[in-house]
Amino acid sequence: MFPTTFPKPQHFFPGKDAPALRWGLLAPGWIADLFVSAMHEHTDQRFVAVGSRSAERAQSFSAQHGIAKAYDSYEQLVADPQVDVVYIAAPQSEHLTLGRLAIAAGKHTLIEKPMATTADEARALAAAARNAGVLLMEALWSRYLPQTSVVRTLVNDGFLGDVRSVVADHGQAIPGYPDHRLHRRELGGGALLDLGIYPVQLDSMVLGAPQSITAIGGLLDTGVDAFSTLVLGHGRDVQSTLTTSLAVRTPSTAVISGTQARIEMDGSFYMPTTFRLAGNDRDAMVWNDTTGVTSMAGLSWEATALARFVGEGRTESPIHTLDETISILETLDEARRQLDVSASL
Repeated sequence: MFPTTFPKPQHFFPGKDAPALRWGLLAPGWIADLFVSAMHEHTDQRFVAVGSRSAERAQSFSAQHGIAKAYDSYEQLVADPQVDVVYIAAPQSEHLTLGRLAIAAGKHTLIEKPMATTADEARALAAAARNAGVLLMEALWSRYLPQTSVVRTLVNDGFLGDVRSVVADHGQAIPGYPDHRLHRRELGGGALLDLGIYPVQLDSMVLGAPQSITAIGGLLDTGVDAFSTLVLGHGRDVQSTLTTSLAVRTPSTAVISGTQARIEMDGSFYMPTTFRLAGNDRDAMVWNDTTGVTSMAGLSWEATALARFVGEGRTESPIHTLDETISILETLDEARRQLDVSASL
């Protein structure tokens, strides 16, 4: 079975089944700047407050983005009754503490990926959110891109036949050794948690949790994983190969191969990009994103998705559930254990 046209992508367009929520930001920084800019430009969601341990940093960020309130403590922000959702953009070493803080205040909570540094920490956050009855979501923005919904439909509706393999990589040349957060164990650094999560989540979306995990790679002298190759077994005749690195920039492409066809995703596959659907005995079809939302502006899709889920009364994402978030971290935990990053687990 081979389609004549691509399935219609699922778009989380602004205003469509999505209430306009009031957002608060914990820990302004690089990714926060990109997320706030994307959200304000492409959605009707708005940040109304920013909180930092530095009053000067909070005030500077609020002035830059037109955010009304600037708090010099995280506690003040989560206590603000005008804040509906808290977005946590701190290093992953702080996600558990800040996530608990926001959830305890009764706020819907979006936590940058990875949601936590270990699966146990993610379980604790999920339990807290479920007990509080608030929505908790990992900011794994790739899951909410229009292209991902098309890929998911092609796989789930059997257009590839039986999927036998996912091959994906993500490598970035991270500067600033040894001070950059990804080079520092105490900040939850390492290639796998921050970069490798993208290939692993793609594999999880397509094939589910692996039955076996084999990891080889190397560490920096700071104790974090610098590069690795993961071979994930998913039963008889199904195997995936995922690579990541913080030492070199790689093409960051992905291929999902089935018995009847394959999907070839251009780099960077985890961002808005182009892909091809190639049959075993016919020419490839090319899919292009026509929304005009490109590059890091694609972060905006997850904001409108979260708002829609809140409007629907959900307490987690149906596209990327808390159980799957935990499962992905279990895979990363085991890979890091095999790479001997045990001191950080």
